[in-house]
Amino acid sequence: MSHIPTTKTVANSLALPPLGDDRRFNRRVGTIAIIATFGGLLFGYDTGVLNGALDFIVGYFHLNSVQEGLITFLLLAGAAVGALVGGRVADRIGRKRTVLFLAILFFIGAAGSVISPSYLTFLVFRVVLGLAVGAASVTVPVYLGEVAPFEKRGGIVSRNELMIVGGQFLAFLFNAIIGNVWGESHEVWRVMLSIAVIPAILLFFGMLRLPESPRWLLSHGRSEDALAVLMTLRPEDRALAEHAEIAQLLEAERRLTENYSAWDEIKSEPWIRRLIMIGMGIGAFQQLTGINSMEYYGTQVLQEAGFTRNSALIFNVLIGVISIIAMLIALPLLNRFNRRGMMLFGFTGILIAHLLVGLSGILLPSGSPVRGWLLLVFILLFVGLMQGTLGPLAWLMLSEIFPLRLRGVAMGFTVLVLWGANAIISFAFPSLVASLGFGTFLVFAFIAGLALLFIGVAVPETKGRSLESLEAHFKKQYATF
Repeated sequence: MSHIPTTKTVANSLALPPLGDDRRFNRRVGTIAIIATFGGLLFGYDTGVLNGALDFIVGYFHLNSVQEGLITFLLLAGAAVGALVGGRVADRIGRKRTVLFLAILFFIGAAGSVISPSYLTFLVFRVVLGLAVGAASVTVPVYLGEVAPFEKRGGIVSRNELMIVGGQFLAFLFNAIIGNVWGESHEVWRVMLSIAVIPAILLFFGMLRLPESPRWLLSHGRSEDALAVLMTLRPEDRALAEHAEIAQLLEAERRLTENYSAWDEIKSEPWIRRLIMIGMGIGAFQQLTGINSMEYYGTQVLQEAGFTRNSALIFNVLIGVISIIAMLIALPLLNRFNRRGMMLFGFTGILIAHLLVGLSGILLPSGSPVRGWLLLVFILLFVGLMQGTLGPLAWLMLSEIFPLRLRGVAMGFTVLVLWGANAIISFAFPSLVASLGFGTFLVFAFIAGLALLFIGVAVPETKGRSLESLEAHFKKQYATF
């Protein structure tokens, strides 16, 4: 039973007027999305650039397999810590200030990696980059979800995932060009990593012009500032109604929880614990598809399939191309189809694609000229299905399901699990491939089957409702856990 007194939450009690067709507000929200998602671009580039640069780094520092694995693992471990801390920082100082600080952290981590004189120094700056990546993965989707109108929240929030795969595509493309042109230079990896400095600068100066989240402003007693921001993002009648709805919800909840901390509420409220567990499951299963085994080790996997290193660098660009195409197809569909149904479709397709990759790699002889091309096609099928469904859906749903006052903390927990699963898979993948070969993808297929069961049983639908009405719905539906 809950130890916090409960009353009927006032949410969605005020009918929100329609958005109308004034393009000024659409352009304003669109501009915010473009600038803020440079954090996603950095996320994508800094994680994807190792896919191609890693061979050169290993040769430069004369690393063994464990030291090689640490390069990826420590970035992702830093991301896990950044995700946990970033949400709390964003709740305390604001979404905008947090992203500004992260832009500085991205710059330091990228520049430091480029000029690192030793392997140990390089690892330190990869951890710094990981902290920025993890905190951005929490803060940017929350910021976009709180700025966007609920009717367009799916497309707006998912632009961050588009920028992530865009950053990975740029990493693959620049790696292929730089590796094929200057691959004889033993310091070519520094050039590959240096490109990440540019979007970090653009993110910092762009964020200076953006507003703070109106929901965060209201939650910190800055009602007039929140209304002023909403008036720049919505028509006047809609801004006033949305402001009143958020304020009314916050006031009702403040009366209920004023003597309790976020931790007290999480421990005492079954429905919040249930949502956090669901969020952790969504985050973990997204990573356990094995998508980042291709984002980080795609070049090595393609070499294992039979391609030369230079050919693998070039074909690896196709992974980025397919990711972007799939994302562009998915974005307009997110506001048309149910989130839960798209997740079930995505995991079903991923399960089939993993079976095709695993069985082709095992059953076809390594000398077969068909084997490499079939594996490439099936891998691209897997990447397309993943990035066209679970890629944007996981981050979108994580930005929707948690109550406003706990959104940063709850996102921190769930994205910590997401990055933890990412780190484990990325660290273990080379050893799994060494032991199982392409049978590793059969393991991923089994996990996809478990994910289908989890989605079918536990994950709620969030499409077409305001964040405040979702909170009221979850509080009622998950009263016990």
